[in-house]
Amino acid sequence: MTVTLLLLISAIVIVLCVILNNVSSRIGIPMLLAFILLGMAFGSDGIVRIPFDNFDITESICSVALIFIMFYGGFGTRWKEAKPVVVKAGLLSTLGVVLTAGLTGLFCHYVLGMPAELGFLIGAVLSSTDAASVFSILRSRRLGLKYNTASLLEIESGSNDPCSYMLTVVMMAVIEGSVSGGRIAYMIFAQIVYGAAIGALIAVSAVWLMKKFRASTSGFDTLFVLAVALFSYAIPNLIGGNGYLSAYIVGIVLGNADIRGKKSLVPFFDGLTNLMQIIIFFLLGLLSFPSQLPSVAVPAILIALFMTLIARPVSVFAIMTPFRSKFRQQVLVSFVGLRGAASIVFAIMALPAAREIGSQHDLFNIVLMVVLLSISLQGSLIPAVSRGLKMTSRPEDILKTFTDYSDNTDISFVQMDINDKDPWKGRVIRDLPIPRDTLVAAILRDGKAIVPNGQTRINTGDKVVMSAIEFNDEDVIQLSERRIERGDPWIGKRVYQYSPDSNELIVLIKRGDKAIIPKGSTIIHKNDVMVINKIRKKALPADRNGNNSQ
Repeated sequence: MTVTLLLLISAIVIVLCVILNNVSSRIGIPMLLAFILLGMAFGSDGIVRIPFDNFDITESICSVALIFIMFYGGFGTRWKEAKPVVVKAGLLSTLGVVLTAGLTGLFCHYVLGMPAELGFLIGAVLSSTDAASVFSILRSRRLGLKYNTASLLEIESGSNDPCSYMLTVVMMAVIEGSVSGGRIAYMIFAQIVYGAAIGALIAVSAVWLMKKFRASTSGFDTLFVLAVALFSYAIPNLIGGNGYLSAYIVGIVLGNADIRGKKSLVPFFDGLTNLMQIIIFFLLGLLSFPSQLPSVAVPAILIALFMTLIARPVSVFAIMTPFRSKFRQQVLVSFVGLRGAASIVFAIMALPAAREIGSQHDLFNIVLMVVLLSISLQGSLIPAVSRGLKMTSRPEDILKTFTDYSDNTDISFVQMDINDKDPWKGRVIRDLPIPRDTLVAAILRDGKAIVPNGQTRINTGDKVVMSAIEFNDEDVIQLSERRIERGDPWIGKRVYQYSPDSNELIVLIKRGDKAIIPKGSTIIHKNDVMVINKIRKKALPADRNGNNSQ
């Protein structure tokens, strides 16, 4: 196959994946399923029949892709939102993974009659849940979940892959050679401690460098973060640490730090991780042989049912019950434990060990079929189960980031509410003292949108939507959040009294469902989230005439 033909096929696949993503979002099926099915259609048993059975290349490509998915999973985590559930989520992503793997391994061995090594290896690779599948469903159906369940699922599904990877590595070592208990203990220690410690060190160093040094060329900050993500995996992996755990930690720290260029990082890593997911899902489908799946259908279906109805619920209830979590919440968290791409990637990694016990194809095919069953049947039922358990709240965006404050466009829109005392009341637009380069784009009146002109008169109760050129200087606009929690000394005080730093200004207060543009007399309440702009003391760039831009 020539390079040109390969590029053409790649372009066709990407376009088809984009189309399938839109279709799957509308019908509520995770994009993982659509992409794998597309890969199967192109594979040896499919319509196009591209011969591809190179597990080694697939493992290498998918391992690199998982780095960026893990990193951006951490980067998009809002720590302040996740903090109340971090202990439960952390236990679910560690102890919960171990319990799920152990119970599944026992079931495979004692009920299905598999060799113990194969049973526990299957349990290890299937023990994590897939964040991409879960949140593609929640986002497509705009399902807001009660009791901070979305944040719980976000942290758990985003952080349990490292633990599943660690169990897989340990089981591979057990199968491939005689290892002592001390050796296994050291492997677990190295995976956790080296991965976490090196990840924290890389994250702190990266934040310090990004605050102290500025790239001379636009876009190089993004390339620097890309390199940091690669460092976060490669360095701990070289010495036996868990590279995926390190990448996730680095992502969390950078995503919640006050660093330059955050806004430009979001669309870049959105596109990159989407591309990585397309590559993983399509390659896994391309690598599979659907004609071989019927031979493992019975054990795969039984394993999928056992994990969904017994192993996952037992693990979730054992961990969440001591926290007095709502019964309905525990049932939903148990049901939402979808298996995904990471499980199949870990199965490919474990193929050398599976060869030792003569179960190479059984391992891959069983894991693939369990994943397909999980995301197709279990995944499609998540909206109905959520509503049946009365766990849905008002529609809201899932996994919000700091881009709540400004979209990635060249134009911004602001809203002004007109009241009886407003000086704009009763005046026509052409007579308004509107700043230069600002436009009245729309007027919302009695639930209807009006396209205004110079003769349009402003009435009491109108909502005037104005547009202006977006301001993009990240050295001037540095937004950060501060939540006012119980016992905070600023509760009950007015905004003008808030002055921890003369260079800080409260530009927005999020109070429940409301966004408030504060005045000096605005009173600060408990649970307010204050969006603060902190301006660094530095000279602003000169304009074309040599004058300071301020």
